Amino acid sequence: MSQSVYRHISTSFRQTQGDEGAALRHERLLTWRRDHTVTRLAHPTRLDRARAIGWRAKGGYILVRVRVRRGGQRKRAIIAGRRPKRKGILRMTLAKSVQRIAEERAQKHYPNLEVLNSYWVGEDGKEKFYEVILVDPAHPEILSDPKINWIASPAQKGRVYRGLTRSGKEGRGLRWKGKGTERMRPSRARNRRDIRRTQVKVIP
Repeated sequence: MSQSVYRHISTSFRQTQGDEGAALRHERLLTWRRDHTVTRLAHPTRLDRARAIGWRAKGGYILVRVRVRRGGQRKRAIIAGRRPKRKGILRMTLAKSVQRIAEERAQKHYPNLEVLNSYWVGEDGKEKFYEVILVDPAHPEILSDPKINWIASPAQKGRVYRGLTRSGKEGRGLRWKGKGTERMRPSRARNRRDIRRTQVKVIP
């Protein structure tokens, strides 16, 4: 059975992640490391993934590749005496995902655009690379397209900073449904505040 063009693109990209694509992956990452942290692209690296999350080859859509560091926070070792448990050096990770950080950096670089979505394209030992889709809410082609003109609404202003993208909603616990997710809405942080507020300290 024949497969579609997008399925073929997806299969080809997965093959570059294996041993047979090591040379291509190495050359690609070398080039990406030399580029700027936020680099504008003419075409997506993963066309199938870009189109699946909203990118279209028309006016008003901007595609950038963002480089972000991997792992937890880098903190210097303290010299003063302290218990190792209280040093606060290892396992100090943000509650925000690296993908959300990449989206926010792209938004900061293009303040007149709005982040639509993003997807992973590669990583090495130190950094991860994401391609972020941005939309110009004032572009005539965007305003005339009923499928995307919702992004021109004032309610979508700064949407990436309020966790309204796909990775933002995942970090807020909004991508799970059913039993066991009752306390994930509107966000896990909000529910933690509510629980603390309702707890009553019992003094024996």
